[in-house]
Formats: sequence, C-alpha cells, structure tokens
Amino acid sequence: MILVTGGLGFIGSHTVRALLDFGESCVLVQRRAGEAPADLAGGQVVIEQADITDLSTLLDVGARHEITGIVHLAYSMPWPPAAEQPVEQTRKALGGLLNVMQAAQDWGVRRVGVASTIGVYSGVTAEGPLREDMPLPLTAPHVIPTFKKIGEMLNDHLAGVTGIEVVNHRISGTWGPRDPHGAMFFAAPELVHAAVNGTEPDLSTLFGPAYAEDSIDLCYVKDTARAIALLQLADRLDHRTYNVGAGRATTNAEIIAAIKRVVPDARIELPTGGTGRQDHLDITRLQQDTGYKPEYDTERSVADYIAWLRAGNEY
Repeated sequence: MILVTGGLGFIGSHTVRALLDFGESCVLVQRRAGEAPADLAGGQVVIEQADITDLSTLLDVGARHEITGIVHLAYSMPWPPAAEQPVEQTRKALGGLLNVMQAAQDWGVRRVGVASTIGVYSGVTAEGPLREDMPLPLTAPHVIPTFKKIGEMLNDHLAGVTGIEVVNHRISGTWGPRDPHGAMFFAAPELVHAAVNGTEPDLSTLFGPAYAEDSIDLCYVKDTARAIALLQLADRLDHRTYNVGAGRATTNAEIIAAIKRVVPDARIELPTGGTGRQDHLDITRLQQDTGYKPEYDTERSVADYIAWLRAGNEY
C-alpha cells in the first residue's frame, strides 16, 4: 500500500489515480478531512486525517495499514508564508519532512518519493536543457525553491544514513484539472480559464508581465502524475534525483494557438517582447529508468482541460 501525503491535492489526486491504474492501493493522508474525487471512487483508496507535523498521528496510520512505499507531496515549507512566527513555521515545515522519513524508517519502507521543483534551477545560467547533475546556486528567489533545496540536501543525507531509497522529483510547471493556483508562476492556466469564461485573462498575480514568447517546461498534470507513479514503482532506480516534466519548452503563443483551435473567439492575446529563453528539463534519466513518455502534447492538454472546465468543474 502506497501512502500519499497531500493525496487529495492537485498533483496528489492525479498521482493516486495513476498508482491505482498500475494496480496499487493507496492511503491518502490529509491534514483536513476531505472526500476522494469522483474518479477515485471505488478504487483501493483509504483516506486518513493526520497532520504530518504530528509524528504520533502519522505513525498511527502505519499501525492500521501495511505501508510499502511513500510519495510525499504535501508541503514541507512554510506555506502560505507569513510574517508571524517565522521560526516556528520553519520548524514545522522541516519537521514534517523529518516525520515522513521517521515513519518510513519505522515501517521498513523501501522507497520514499519527495516532491521538489524546477525552481531549484533558478540562477543556473548554462545553456541547454536543465540536467540533474548541474551545480545549483545556494540562493533562491522564493520560499518554495529555498525549502526544496534544503529538503533535497536533507534527503540525500538521510538516504545515506538510513538506507532508505529517497528519490527527489524535480517537477516542472504542472497544470490541468484541479489546479487551484491560477497564474501563480506562469500564464497557461489563466489563459484557459479566461477562454472558457469568455473574459480577458487576469495575469496580475504573476511576478512580471506575460509575453507571447515566454516559455516553461509545461507538463500536463496527468503526465506528471504518471511519471511520479513510475518512479515510485520502478524495480530499480539508478539515481536519487529525477526531473519530471515534458522535456520541452512551451511558449504562451503555443498555448494561445491551441486554445483558439477550441475557442476561436477567445480574448487571450499577449504582447510580444519576452526574452525568448527556452529553459526546459532534461528528462533522459526518467525515460531511461522508467520508460516514461509524455502522452499529452500542447493541443491535447488544452483540449482536455477545456473539456474538464466546460463539464462544470470549478478549476
């Protein structure tokens, strides 16, 4: 049975679906009570309400279920960041990660997959695809990559001293059904929402203006989830860190073109003037060790997401 922290969340719920499709059963650990999405109903899924920052309640889950693997997708960072009690927030964030590792050790779990982010590459100036063996700057521009870098170093240490196989998943820009973030780091989700709603996109939450040429390794959530499931279930992995993405850069212009094939009158134009830099993840390790291949190109991703929203789903 695979324990998935954050299993009712955006990437978590899709990862559970992927694990079920591979024949696994799952325990979903959530801090707040919740119901499984309709597409998980009838599957081999158990939902447990437990806070990963409370070690005793987390360990109790293992007393009720035989846990063979862990996929840790819940936040191990101060989120949302707040000015109040920053030291305590940091202690709880790192404590949650350490509790997951303690549980893995106590339960005799062989492999723990931990969500990291493409953001750890911030500051890398080398040309070409972003590779897992690239040296990373110690600094980071945001709390998420800051704590993911810290987490990766802790994971490497703990893997060495405990013998647990700890695998870092450097996840690219993921989007699709159940994405609650909107235009947090990139424009694509809001462009789709605006097209479906018949409005102009509100991109004011981005760090800067959005341009047609702006690009990111944009991976549809169903592909992200399948990659995570493959990394969890592979008989053998030759590395501790894997890029999880599409392996190519997608521009806003490509997203807009795909949207207009489905919604021709969408009011989603963006100005030109971007840098044209096309950073993307090298997913060679992932492909070689798991056989992963993205199934959702830009057009299929956009069409699937629009259909999801038009079916009455909120996001």
